[in-house]
Amino acid sequence: MTALAEATDRQQILDAIVAALSDVLRQELTGVTEQTRLFDDLSLDSTSVLGLLMALEDALDMQVDPENLEQRHLETVGALAGFIAESR
Repeated sequence: MTALAEATDRQQILDAIVAALSDVLRQELTGVTEQTRLFDDLSLDSTSVLGLLMALEDALDMQVDPENLEQRHLETVGALAGFIAESR
């Protein structure tokens, strides 16, 4: 994959994460960056994480393997995007 394709793919993943977060949290989110912390900044809990992962599976037509998902993958939007990019 070329650098441009990787950057485009990552942006699509980031856009999907922000859209899924907006749906799960039932609010429009602005100013979300790769450094935005899912739990500390957005107040996600275990139930909303499950909703987020299901929404991302649908939006990105993929499956998240819970065996490979670690707490560090859920620290920030960027960490989650990296996990998804590696899982695809």
